[in-house]
Amino acid sequence: MPQDHPQSTVILILGILGIVLCAICAPFAWIMGKKALKEIDASGGAIGGRGQVMAGYIMGIIGTALIAIGLLVAIGIILLAVLSST
Repeated sequence: MPQDHPQSTVILILGILGIVLCAICAPFAWIMGKKALKEIDASGGAIGGRGQVMAGYIMGIIGTALIAIGLLVAIGIILLAVLSST
């Protein structure tokens, strides 16, 4: 049975935190997850933990998308406020 990737738990935790608590963690889960998935694929089965890494990676993507949507909404609200006050 192969050992899990050394960062698999960290990536999963960052992904969860990125969605639930601290959105700034999400891009780190995405970046680290992508790197870890490449390492797992390149190992030829010697490294495990793909499920944990994939879950953290996907949550990192979702969390980053939520950040982008939030920023767009905030910019839109600011623009509406500026335009309506003039």
